[in-house]
Order: sequence, then structure tokens, then C-alpha cells
Amino acid sequence: MNDTDTGFVVMAWRELLARHAEVSCALERELSDKHGLGVSEFEVLERLVEGQSLCTEPDTVKFRVQELAGQVHLSQSALSRLIARLEREGLVARALCEADRRGVFVHVTEEGRRRHAEATPTHRAVLSAHLFPHLVNAGYAPPVSDEASRPV
Repeated sequence: MNDTDTGFVVMAWRELLARHAEVSCALERELSDKHGLGVSEFEVLERLVEGQSLCTEPDTVKFRVQELAGQVHLSQSALSRLIARLEREGLVARALCEADRRGVFVHVTEEGRRRHAEATPTHRAVLSAHLFPHLVNAGYAPPVSDEASRPV
């Protein structure tokens, strides 16, 4: 790798960090102000709700804390503290694994599903506002909904 390539790689890395910080800060601000949720809290609820939506018996879906930690990119201890906060707010519930008393399962409550549903439009609006302009500038086209593509 020559100096020009190295410079470009460093510039691209810094641009990626700047975009990530910009989007994360905007998400944190909007989700907190409007819904009382942080980005990580929303992500945990999102993963739990998504897991339930894929199951024919959603009330039986439980995730191991260890499994969830990998999905939301938090350490197990950070996720445990976050889950404790969500549990105090009544958004998730924890239970011990019957087969392995060391394992802990977590699932979203009805209140957690409601708060997630309320916060999702805010989350998507922030992502659209911050990501689409950069993707369009990079040559990607935003998705077109079925309604927008129908002839009038």
C-alpha cells in the first residue's frame, strides 16, 4: 500500500467515524427527547421485537443475554445493566434458564412492544435524514415504495 492509498484509507475511516457519530448523536437526542429511550435501549427492544415477529408463538420467544450482547455490540456486563434499567421500566422481563441455572433469558413485555412501536418512526426518520443523503451522494438510490412507483 503506497502513501496515497494509506491517506485515502485513513480519510475513509475518519469519514465513517464522523458519520457514525453524527447519526448516533442524532438518534440519541431524538429517541431520548421524544420517547425516553437511548439508542442501545431501542436496539435491544428492536432485536427482541424482531425475534418475536419471526415466531408463530411470539410470547414464547426469549433471548439469552449472551446471544443478545453479540447482536447489539455491547459487553455482557453493559447489556446486563441496560436490561436491568429496561426491566425497572417494565419494558422487558428476565427469567433463569431452567436447564442451565447460570443462563438468563430476556423477553420484551407488552409495554416494551408499545414503546418500541412509538419510537420506531422517529428512529427511521433520523436514519433516513442522516443516511440517505450520503448514500445518494455515493451513487446509491433510496428504495422506492410500492405506492410511489404506481402510476397515477
